Amino acid sequence: MTREKLESNREALEGLKRASVAQLLFKSARLLNDYAIAQMVAMGFEGIRVTHTRLFPHVDLEGTRMSVLAERVGVSKQAIGQWVDELEEMGLLERVADPDDGRAKLVRFARDGESLIDGVRALIAIEQEFSRVLGEERWQELGESLAVLLEDLEGRTSVESLANA
Repeated sequence: MTREKLESNREALEGLKRASVAQLLFKSARLLNDYAIAQMVAMGFEGIRVTHTRLFPHVDLEGTRMSVLAERVGVSKQAIGQWVDELEEMGLLERVADPDDGRAKLVRFARDGESLIDGVRALIAIEQEFSRVLGEERWQELGESLAVLLEDLEGRTSVESLANA
């Protein structure tokens, strides 16, 4: 490929990326996650990583089986086990007996959800910052639009249905 063709393709690719809402969402999500982790570290949650934050939205307050977490996050049970081990050491999650099946364990937020409350407080502070950047009305509209999109995406049952939509 010639240098000229490479530069032409680079400009075309960068233009397409800037015009893609999906690309903006991907990049914003990554940067938001990085920023949230930095805020949590500042709050004293040393060792928190991006992989850990992928898990939090999928843990039910009453507890969730590891196999369900693996399915929800889309990773192996072994990966979930490692993440849960690390988050247990930090005091954010705990394993408890499943009341419906004595052989199984549930993963839940530690201290009856207090660790979740601490994390949500950090997110609320970040959201307040972003609300000032966008303005309250635009921030609310963004939240409402993302909620509609999320509901639609959660209703799709597989990668194949996403491809066929």
